[in-house]
Amino acid sequence: MSAATRTVRPTPLGIDFEILEGDAILGPAIERGSWADHESALMLAHLRPGMRVLDLGANIGWFSTLAVLRGCEVHAFEPVPDIAEVCERNVARAMKKGSGRCTVHRVAAGAARGRARIVLDPKNFGDNRVIDAAAPADMLGAREIEIEIAPVDELVRGAIDFAKLDTQGSEWLALQGMRELLSKSPRMALLMEFWPYALRGASAAQLLEFLVAAGFTLGKATEAPYPMSAERILAQVSRRDPVKGGIDLWGTRGAPFHVLGLKARLHGFVRSLKED
Repeated sequence: MSAATRTVRPTPLGIDFEILEGDAILGPAIERGSWADHESALMLAHLRPGMRVLDLGANIGWFSTLAVLRGCEVHAFEPVPDIAEVCERNVARAMKKGSGRCTVHRVAAGAARGRARIVLDPKNFGDNRVIDAAAPADMLGAREIEIEIAPVDELVRGAIDFAKLDTQGSEWLALQGMRELLSKSPRMALLMEFWPYALRGASAAQLLEFLVAAGFTLGKATEAPYPMSAERILAQVSRRDPVKGGIDLWGTRGAPFHVLGLKARLHGFVRSLKED
């Protein structure tokens, strides 16, 4: 059975866009006009028509739609069937207006082929987490379904220019399943949720070390990002609420880190001096 939705028309898109009825976070934000403003701005500043984009944890397709409208080739991964259906309809609308194309893969990105359980938050429809055993303490009693897991390398070939990873704790495993793709993509940018509380398969330090060793310059995905060491990122995250305290990271390798203009770069430099 398809999920109940309603259609809105957020200004940044200029097209009709479906959101899920009953969602407490993502849907209302889009209905008010936008979602993830800083992250969206960073992605769009990097993208050019013809680039290839990977959207892991696509949900209803906000980032995929933006990339299609920018003229990019997108591969979106969304394992929850009802949500994937909405994502497919949203990117289809975008393809009617923009020159880009999008393939929606109804699987979760992981390290190897298989099946798993995913627990669905009853209010925040963007917080759906693949679990290894029992549901996490903050999601006890929530509905669970079985989904398919697949490595990105099995489904996407060749280099990419941009990757968004927002897989609610499965980012490490997704990266392990796209090592070949990463090796073929020397010039790329990424947005990644960094949420140690939910992280599966590795420690937070190991995840950052992997990205640094792969050549990425990292910082927080804000209106004025600045390069940060792994140690500085970990220190800042450690001072946040462990359950709610994740941050979004911006990273680049072989491509400019500062993409939002001189004013943002100067602002970021000042912040780098003031923040711990």
